[in-house]
Formats: sequence, C-alpha cells, structure tokens
Amino acid sequence: MKPAEEYILNQPEPFKSILLHLQILIEGAFPEVDLQFKWKIPFYYLNDRPFCYLNPSKKKGYVDVVFWVSAHLTKYNEFLISENRKVVKSLRYFKLEDINEEVLLTVLDEAHQLKDKGFYKRK
Repeated sequence: MKPAEEYILNQPEPFKSILLHLQILIEGAFPEVDLQFKWKIPFYYLNDRPFCYLNPSKKKGYVDVVFWVSAHLTKYNEFLISENRKVVKSLRYFKLEDINEEVLLTVLDEAHQLKDKGFYKRK
C-alpha cells in the first residue's frame, strides 16, 4: 500500500470518508494521476508535475482539495477558498454531503487543461 493511501485509511471520520470519496473522483476522472505522499499529505502529480493535494485540517474540521495552478483558474471561483493564502485556492468540505461533484470535476478539468502553467500568474 502506498503511504498516501495508508494515510487516508488511518484518518478518523468524517475525514476518511471525505478523502476516500475525493480519491475515487480524482482518480476516476484522471486515471493518469500519480498519488504520492509529500509534505505529510496526499499529493497528486500529473507527468511528474504537481496537480492538486488533499489537506485535512482536523483542528478546523474540513478537508481541502488544493489546486496547484490556482492563479490560472477561472471556473467556479465563487466556491474556491483563498483566505489567508497568497497563491493557492481550494474547494473545502466539512462533510461528505458538501462535495458537489460537478463543481469539483469542472475545476479539476480546468486545472488539468492548465497543468503546464506555472504556479504563479506572471504579468
């Protein structure tokens, strides 16, 4: 078992259910992604480049799907959280029922289309 998968399975509820559901959606939509364990969290890579990561915050009670190319995203910005962050944006889920699959898959698809863009938006 991969360290990232072990990490997900060892999370308490509701984090484990949210993370497992997100894993199924991400890997189902993008079978070419590579789930790695970086910076002590599950991190998805596409073609050896960062794509998105899953960041559970037990202290605050949510799981974030954080997008690497956040500076370039244009779809569903009203759902993307950027508070207290300089660059990255995320979709945030407090419970399994919060996951809007259409929004998540649309943002993931846009991030996939932008995967060759840099982390920062250069002027």
